Amino acid sequence: MKKNIVIGLMALTLLASCNKEKTVIKSIQEYNATMQDKGYHFGDKIALPSDVIGNAESVSISFGDKESNTLTIDPKFFTLGENDVTFNIKMKDGKVINQDATINVFASKPEQNLTYEQVAEYPHDPKNFVQGFQLDGNTVYESDGQFDQSRLIKYTLGQTQPIAEAKPNPASGTQLVEKIFSEGSTIAGDKVFQLDWKNKIGFIYNKANLQQIGQFQYPTEMTEGWGLTYDGKNLIASDGSSNIYFLDVNDPSKVVRKIGVAGSEMAYGQINELEYYKGFIYANVWQQPVVLKIDPATGEVVGRYDFSNYVKLHTKGSDDVLNGIAFKGDNMLVTGKNWPKIYEVKLK
Repeated sequence: MKKNIVIGLMALTLLASCNKEKTVIKSIQEYNATMQDKGYHFGDKIALPSDVIGNAESVSISFGDKESNTLTIDPKFFTLGENDVTFNIKMKDGKVINQDATINVFASKPEQNLTYEQVAEYPHDPKNFVQGFQLDGNTVYESDGQFDQSRLIKYTLGQTQPIAEAKPNPASGTQLVEKIFSEGSTIAGDKVFQLDWKNKIGFIYNKANLQQIGQFQYPTEMTEGWGLTYDGKNLIASDGSSNIYFLDVNDPSKVVRKIGVAGSEMAYGQINELEYYKGFIYANVWQQPVVLKIDPATGEVVGRYDFSNYVKLHTKGSDDVLNGIAFKGDNMLVTGKNWPKIYEVKLK
């Protein structure tokens, strides 16, 4: 009889413990879901629900190989944008619960709505599915996508006929998960670098004649290839997330550092085509009519240009989106996938 009572008490204790764990997990999941849209700012405290605090002996946060015992949004651990973390909750009975979460950190200052005026327009081949777009002197270097149509071309601004053209050609033995789909590209010295979308490889060309001279593997941190630019020191790449990666130009498989991109009210995902100019990164956001102006030191969006007027003229379907940023002096050139025009605008 006593034995049955003991077993019963143990079962009740175990059941109560399991119920507490379920309560803690559900509570922290609901809290994280609520805070993803609201976000945090540097210096904020993470105010976990009483169901978590009341049942926990301690709570820490893991960031891969780093861990913080404070529930403060500290720039030593967090970046702007999306932060994938794990809450480590030590229950009062000694058991540890691990719960993954995404913590969004937003900038403290609202981004400015920046203005411009059009000063010129140029023809653009509407068959070109623009992925990468640069101007060198008066020559446009353009990476065009689509399966079985991917290529790198260069042509004179104001004309549409290519001066030179190259199709990306993977080295013998390269394992492909998909057909080649060209993405972002950039000029670095006497070379042009070009990304592929799905295969995590990039191609290197001679700038003068577009002869392919090499290829490289993406770093493991990058999931896909989207946008690419060059700041004079590092290649800067996007992968469709809210992250931007600074890559070693001499070995693009190495990440020098990365930043998350965020404004004061949101983390900007689907960062696409990039351009670096005079200390700032300019970025398209896929399927949005805006170009972001980003501080490369922090990832803070300091301003945004709205090109809805051009998007309404040329976007006939889901693919014909704004995608193409270059600079002609201090003026910006913008275009889009399958657009018949390139616009030159003076930034105010």
